[in-house]
Formats: sequence, C-alpha cells, structure tokens
Amino acid sequence: MPEQIAGQIIKPDLNFVKDIIASGGESLKKCYQCSTCTVVCDVTPGETPFPRKEMLYAQWGLKERLLNNPDVWLCHQCSDCTAHCPRGAKPGEVLGAVRKMTIREYSAPRFLAHMVADSKYLLLLMALPVLLLLGVIVGRGVTGIPDGEIVYTKIMPVPAIDVIFTAAAVFAVLSFLFGIRKYWAAMKVGTKAAPRGSLAEDVVAVITEFLTHRRFRKCSVTQERSTSHLLVFYAFAGLALTTTWAIVYLYGFHRESPYPQYDPMKLVGNVSALALLFGISLVVVNRLKNAEKAGKGSYFDWLFLSVIFIIAVTGLFSELLRLGNIAVLAYPVYFIHLVFVFFLFAYAPFSKMAHMVYRTTALVFARQTGRDR
Repeated sequence: MPEQIAGQIIKPDLNFVKDIIASGGESLKKCYQCSTCTVVCDVTPGETPFPRKEMLYAQWGLKERLLNNPDVWLCHQCSDCTAHCPRGAKPGEVLGAVRKMTIREYSAPRFLAHMVADSKYLLLLMALPVLLLLGVIVGRGVTGIPDGEIVYTKIMPVPAIDVIFTAAAVFAVLSFLFGIRKYWAAMKVGTKAAPRGSLAEDVVAVITEFLTHRRFRKCSVTQERSTSHLLVFYAFAGLALTTTWAIVYLYGFHRESPYPQYDPMKLVGNVSALALLFGISLVVVNRLKNAEKAGKGSYFDWLFLSVIFIIAVTGLFSELLRLGNIAVLAYPVYFIHLVFVFFLFAYAPFSKMAHMVYRTTALVFARQTGRDR
C-alpha cells in the first residue's frame, strides 16, 4: 500500500527490493540509517551526499529515485562505508547491485543484460562465439591441427576476423549509445535539473580524472585498487593501440603477421598484455584480501574479472606456444582467446565493462548540473 510522507505519496516497489537483494545487496535490510556511511565517504559531494539516501531509497523500493540517480555512479565502491558500517549493511555492495540493475534497465536489448547477469545463461552466451568461429573453421575445410609452421590465419583468416569482430563492435557501440541516451534523459527527469555549462569542458575533465584515477585515490580501505584499475585501464589502451597498429600494417603497408618479436608493435602489444595480466591479478588479489571488509563481490563482478584474466593468459600463451612450435596446443588456445575476446566486446554493454560508459555519462551529467564540481 502507498504511504504518504511529508506531503508526498511513496509507492514502494517490493519486487525491486527483492531484485536488489538477489543482485548482491543481500545486506540491505541491516541498514538502520545511522549515516556512518555518508560521514566516512571521501568521494561524496558535500551538497548531495551518498550513500545514506540511496540506502533509504533501496529499502523503500523507490526504483525511479535509484535508477535515475547519477550519484550511484559517483560511488567508486571504495568500501570505506562498508568497512565502517556498524551493522554490516555493506552500502558499497548495495550500490554495486543498483548499478548492475541500472545497466539492465537501460540496456538494449534488455534480455541480454538479464542473461549476462545470471550464471545459468553463461553456456548459452558462450555458445554464440564458439559456434560462429567454429563455423568459419569448418567452412574452410579445417578438421584438425594444420601441418607446418604455426600461422593462425590457417584456421581463422583475417577477413573473417574483421567481419565478425567489427560486427560485434558496431553492435556494442549502438547498444551503448541507445542506453546512455535513455539514461541521460532519465537523469534529467530524476534530478529535475537541466545540464548547463560547457559539455566539452566537462567531458575533458571527466576523462582527465579517469586517466589519473584522482577520485579513486581518496579511498582508504581499498586504496590499492586504484593502482590495479589504472594498470588494467592503460593495458587496454596499449592493446587498442596495438590492434590499430596491426591494421595499419596489414591494410596500409600490406604486411601480414606473424611479425618479428623486435617489431615496435609487438613490443607494445606484449608489454600491454603483461600489464593486463598483472593488473587483473592485482584486482583479484585485492578483492580477496578485502572480502571481509569490502564484500566478496557478485557473479556479475567475477564474470568480468574471469573473462579479462582468460583473455590475458590465452593471448600470451598463443604467442609462446607459436614460438615454441607446439601446434597441438597453440591452435586450441588461440581459438579460446578469440572466443573470450568476442564475449568481452559483444556483451560489453551488458557486463561490468559497461561501468566505464555509464560512469562516464553520470560523472559528466553531475558536472553539467553542478552536483559534482
């Protein structure tokens, strides 16, 4: 039944509360609104502090006030609030669950966001890239391990990779654009604020913050996470540069792989791959080390970490096994690598990788409306 509070009619959505609890916020009901979480948070804006109000909205099942709220993305899940909560309510985990539900709310198509967040659909999601890539291999008449020098284009030609992964990237970009467009409009309604000022300046300011992780470094309980996240971020940037470089080699200079180990492009790629493996390993170690104070994370979190780790390991081993001329392992490992790279990018708008886009959007909106300056 709706209840009237201070002249406003509050309509709790009990199903939404259950969804938060099922999505990783199982400690939600322990909160008794003492506001310790807001007091200890070093990244919350002074004028519109969190996460106390978000915990209240969540307990009351006020879906619109949470899913239209940029503040849930200003939270970096430092877990200072979780560590100091006298009741073990774990506000950081609750806001993490709300962020996952925000992605699901604005994603298109929404059913993919639901599937990515639910472990029972994992094999079905994996089946798409497996069958797609196997179809290319079988279509080429490859039924076993190719003889001779290990050249991965024997099983997966470059044009096929270009078509498959370009299509996945275009799908992801379009899905992201549709999602953040809906989210931006929802934030305008939810905050009753109109963006103002220079959009370009605010975008540059937010990107600069990401490049330095300035806000992340304010955390105390899990401060080392800023280093590991920054390492993963720059590793991805290095791998993106390597991919672009390889495209220029192939289509600009008609140079086909494999390239010599001393080639500058190979050096950048190998250093970036090692940085990715080291960085994601640090993320996992830090999460396990701080599990008692900060929460162990949900399936949604661990799926993303696992995919990144597998991509880094299989990418490095694809090269090492090729150099070692161990064909019986090299080709299967390379196939697994391609499967997980496709998984990462095709499902990016629905996984934790979407944090990068939605957080950026929310931070820009917060600056545009004066909530975070």
